[in-house]
Amino acid sequence: MHRFHDKITVRVPATSANLGPGFDCVGIALDLWNHFELYHADTANTIIVENHGEGAQELPQDDSHLVIQTMAQALGGREAALAGGGWRVVCHNQVPCRSGLGSSSTAVLAGVTLAQIIRHGEVHLSEILTQAARLEGHPDNVAPAVYGGLVVAAIKNDAVFVHPIPVVHPIVVVCVPDFHFLTHYARTLVPDQVSRADTVFNMGRALLVVESIRTGNDHLLAEVMEDHLHEPFRLPHIPGAAAAKSAALDKGAVAVCLSGAGPGLLAFARDHHDEVGQAMKQAFEQAGLSARYWVIRACTSGLMVEGVACKP
Repeated sequence: MHRFHDKITVRVPATSANLGPGFDCVGIALDLWNHFELYHADTANTIIVENHGEGAQELPQDDSHLVIQTMAQALGGREAALAGGGWRVVCHNQVPCRSGLGSSSTAVLAGVTLAQIIRHGEVHLSEILTQAARLEGHPDNVAPAVYGGLVVAAIKNDAVFVHPIPVVHPIVVVCVPDFHFLTHYARTLVPDQVSRADTVFNMGRALLVVESIRTGNDHLLAEVMEDHLHEPFRLPHIPGAAAAKSAALDKGAVAVCLSGAGPGLLAFARDHHDEVGQAMKQAFEQAGLSARYWVIRACTSGLMVEGVACKP
């Protein structure tokens, strides 16, 4: 086990996955970050977790925290994780929980990264991505969180293939209702089999969504932000989501989609961002849900580590 001084800090950005038709293979990093600090604990054989910011009152403060679960799993179990002594992990969260903005992915990536640091004293991004995608089951959140920007990713024989797309990074509006809509439940709503027509529908639009964001072609993005594989099955289960989507478009948003599996909505807009956000917020409130919105720029930066070497 590697011994380090002071602390290690891992920073992971929020992400929005799918982007409409890019189901499980397209995602974008957003300039909203979770910070995780690792310290040696004063007492051996202990793991302490402190939570600050988003979710501070509800997230676990013991071994059941997802960061600790992931770290221990990557190291071969709790005993192996504690071979170097006790640990204290301090989480500073800006990404809201259960929002569709990849908060769980930030925790998984932090756990895998901290495990690599404990074991090797350095970080290899490609290995972190492979391990995290294996744990998540799909790469569309973890890939942009690792590399930043707009990313297309796929898995073949347990290897993750990632292609970052150079873009003029847009400003988006994310509105998240206070609604318990977990990803594993959202996945049960999606049918196991789809028609060839729906598959072709999504394939063409996914390619054009990526191209329209890459080139900043708002007209094209407005026409192709459509999905037949997951949104029609998830959106009706989120009160006010359909109305919020329409309200955002009425206020000038270029295109709107579920952020990840939801319940949050992601709106692309060139201007009037607060008006778009307020319109979505009010639509959710009219459906009986409180909601918050963020105006966020997509970011080029991905996972960052302070205190150790970070390699491709």
